[in-house]
Amino acid sequence: MSAPAVEPGGRLADRFRLEDRVSESGGATLWKAIDEVLARPVCVLTLAPHFERTVEVVTAARGASRLTDPRLTQVFDAAEEDGQAYVVSEWVTGETLTDMVSSGPMSPERAAALVAEAAEAVAHAHQAGLAHLCLTPDRLIWTAGSTVKLLGLAVDASLSDIESDNPARDDAQGLGRLLYTALTGHWPGEGEVGLPPAPLDDGKICTPRQVTAGVPGFLDAITCRALLQEPRRGLPPLATPADVAEALAEVPRPAPVPVSSMPPALSLRSEAPDDTDRVRPPRQQAPSRPPAPMRQHRSGGMAGRVMMTVVILLIIAAVGLGAWTLGQSLGKRPQSPVASSPASQAPSPKIVTVKPSSATGFDPLGDDQAEHPELARFAIDGKPSTEWHTYTYESAELGRLKSGVGLILDMGKQIPVSDVVVSLGDTPGSSIELRVGNSADLNSLKTAAKQDNVSGTVTLTPEKATSGQYVLIWFTRLPAFDRRFRGTIYDVVVHSPGSA
Repeated sequence: MSAPAVEPGGRLADRFRLEDRVSESGGATLWKAIDEVLARPVCVLTLAPHFERTVEVVTAARGASRLTDPRLTQVFDAAEEDGQAYVVSEWVTGETLTDMVSSGPMSPERAAALVAEAAEAVAHAHQAGLAHLCLTPDRLIWTAGSTVKLLGLAVDASLSDIESDNPARDDAQGLGRLLYTALTGHWPGEGEVGLPPAPLDDGKICTPRQVTAGVPGFLDAITCRALLQEPRRGLPPLATPADVAEALAEVPRPAPVPVSSMPPALSLRSEAPDDTDRVRPPRQQAPSRPPAPMRQHRSGGMAGRVMMTVVILLIIAAVGLGAWTLGQSLGKRPQSPVASSPASQAPSPKIVTVKPSSATGFDPLGDDQAEHPELARFAIDGKPSTEWHTYTYESAELGRLKSGVGLILDMGKQIPVSDVVVSLGDTPGSSIELRVGNSADLNSLKTAAKQDNVSGTVTLTPEKATSGQYVLIWFTRLPAFDRRFRGTIYDVVVHSPGSA
């Protein structure tokens, strides 16, 4: 029997119709195909008759087909029949890690979340005796269905004839490369992947914190422990995918949303910058009284009307006489000196809005002394749809790791502060303090006001005269967020008496 035609329109196993050739290299061809039985798109890898590692590829695919982790590409069929070898797997659509960092690195929390999912999937494969060994940014995908998919487990290594004496360590390093790429937008490995290579310092790869501002110290350490296989912060290297997964499990994990599919600047909270713009319920009007019935005029009421006219004229005369008498009395009364009149005293100073010269996330009690500094400018841009937020913690008390965290504003010079209006998220539970001082040091910033269990727009008014160059919004308790806890500030407005 002749081998089936490996060309568009050809069919394999009497059910997989080849549609489009995706790529071809070294006797292996990747196709988009249709499963005619289940009427769904599938991915088909065909191997040419002269391909030297056919047995190894088919064996690896069959091993991968037994894995049940949904983050690994599902293999539906792998066979060699009638002189034609092929592997059928699920067709995955979405954005690769390469796509997601093409315009810049991901936020640290989303980078950690994405790679944590991959690490758990690879650790699951190692428990079954399978390794990946080819972890590159194009193999990690955030799918159109908002899930993580890791392509090519075991099969990619067999196709490229890659083996390892220590596959656990090699895959741990591969996961470190993915985390480095997500945090920096640079590729720290060999080969072309469509991204700039990682910068070097004296021949050694720069750490993520050296490449990208705002990378937390603990994520920098995790990356180096996996990628460089070096101890950091007194902790040993991460020698297995399970070690990487365990280290990243401690990182708060929001759903990793790729940059290009993030929604435009929309906010589910109120767009009102202050309380005066919030929608108030309509004021209820008192029910109107029924109109009084019209009186019927009688033809015999002439005498009454004359009498009423006389009374009215007498009243007008009396009022006029009283007004003239009062005017004469006031004209004779001596005037008080101007200086003694309260109304003539200096008017109260006008309250003005002072725009900060800069803002940054403030975490003096943390390892890296900062908390999302790259987002801080969004809290002072005057747009209620943008935000700064803290890291995500395991408890409202900041995971009991520190007493507080916040956003600090540099006003450019010392100013008196009359009040500060802070727009928080709509979820109650925030406890915040207003601290003011002339140094960006926690001990130098004095508490001027505080409010507990608040949300929405909050006005913090100092109890006594307060001035300083630095204004700190300090979270001591965080509201709930995505099964964990995170503080959010959409906007901060600082008011000061007098001209600024």
